Amino acid sequence: MGDRMKREKILSIAEGLINGDRADIYGSAFDNFTRIGILWGVMLGTEPVAPEVVGLMLVQLKAARLVATPAHDDSWIDLAGYAALAGEIATAA
Repeated sequence: MGDRMKREKILSIAEGLINGDRADIYGSAFDNFTRIGILWGVMLGTEPVAPEVVGLMLVQLKAARLVATPAHDDSWIDLAGYAALAGEIATAA
């Protein structure tokens, strides 16, 4: 933190995380978000939450954190990554 992060750096780091370590650790975003949605549905006593909605909710989680700490680089990076994953899932054929 501290140094100004340019959009290219934020997106580059997010891309590296979602296509690298995190994909290797958690598996495909679709499968992971589907599992999360099933668990959230159980906890809420509802139908499973759709994977693209899980992605949107994770974006909102990061947005809520950024209200308190707007200069926190990691939250901006994660927000960009979650948005990309949710967009990919939502627009899949």
